[in-house]
Amino acid sequence: MTRITVQLGDITEQQVDAVVNAANSTLLGGGGVDGAIHRCGGPDILAACRELRRTQFPQGLPTGLAVATTAGWLPARWVIHTVGPVWSRREDRSHLLASCYRESLRVADGLGAGTVAFPAISAGVFAWPLDDAARIALGTVSNTPTRVREVRFVLFTPEALEVFAEARARLPQR
Repeated sequence: MTRITVQLGDITEQQVDAVVNAANSTLLGGGGVDGAIHRCGGPDILAACRELRRTQFPQGLPTGLAVATTAGWLPARWVIHTVGPVWSRREDRSHLLASCYRESLRVADGLGAGTVAFPAISAGVFAWPLDDAARIALGTVSNTPTRVREVRFVLFTPEALEVFAEARARLPQR
């Protein structure tokens, strides 16, 4: 059974087996969580991402998929990169956001990761409404079979923490 927690903090400081990066499809760094992970993790993450682009994903990592690299200087062992969808008023992309969480857990299982820290994927510059992002994130993680023992949602703002804590409280107790 997976323990799911929510906390305020900086995902780059999490002492877990894997941190999840809300990456862009280039895998070459960007803003927000992606930029922070690349800056704090150092050049080994970028080198690993460049190799993934050269070999497996020459067109970039597709939205909803996930892939792992070293964590470089981060206190984690691995970074799991996933590309969240940009929110759209005209098109329901919820399945893609849910896929980010499922695929990240699948990759974590493949690595043997017991602890994973997630950010609020797509809830930043990709403009996904925070309450819906929290509902999808927590619902997907709680309903995805995994060997991961602990999933931490590490939120950067008190507002995000409050919304994720409320969504966590609505999960069925097991």
